[in-house]
Amino acid sequence: MTHPTRISVIIPVLNEAENIADTLASTKNAEVIVVDGGSQDNTVQIAQALGVKVLLSNCANRAQQMNLGAQVATGEILLFLHADTRLPRQFDTMVHQAIARKIAAGAFALRIDSSLRRLRLVEIAVNVRSRIFALPYGDQAIFLDAKLFHKLGGFANLPIMEDFELICRLRRRGQIAIISTPVVTSKRRWQKLGIIQTIFINQVAIIAYLTGISPNKIATWYQR
Repeated sequence: MTHPTRISVIIPVLNEAENIADTLASTKNAEVIVVDGGSQDNTVQIAQALGVKVLLSNCANRAQQMNLGAQVATGEILLFLHADTRLPRQFDTMVHQAIARKIAAGAFALRIDSSLRRLRLVEIAVNVRSRIFALPYGDQAIFLDAKLFHKLGGFANLPIMEDFELICRLRRRGQIAIISTPVVTSKRRWQKLGIIQTIFINQVAIIAYLTGISPNKIATWYQR
């Protein structure tokens, strides 16, 4: 099935050799732009071998990497995808159908690539939050009209919370649609710190941001 508008999938990466091939395999029927932030593994070589466009960023800042990708994208729709997240089959049809409803932006429901029952509860919480509050995060593959993205100035140059900040601006522009078919994201961040601690850290970061604490301070604390 062909569509009158093209989707550009922009993927910021840093040392993602373990995941990038599977992620790229899910990006059918779209322009794909991988923006590397200085990988020390063979992420770039894998992406190049798979025939996608690869850009080299001068820093490992996800907001800057995604903005760089958006600058060279030729699609009328931009979709920002984490390197450890896989899109569902026929994602392009779902995105076009959502955009046709004149939404401000959209994203997908979330599924975590794990059999742990506790992570099923996390998924439920994430998907309820996304639908009720129209607040999807970056790991849910945010997409929007390219003209609107550029009109808004793209992602703010923040070290953290860049996806949250953009969605907050987009909510003032109109509806944020959540596609019920999920993307599948890696379990690695939940494994690294544990489920409870990961949830706690994420929520504290959001509260800190909303209360005016500098994103630089939040990023320093978050990285610790």
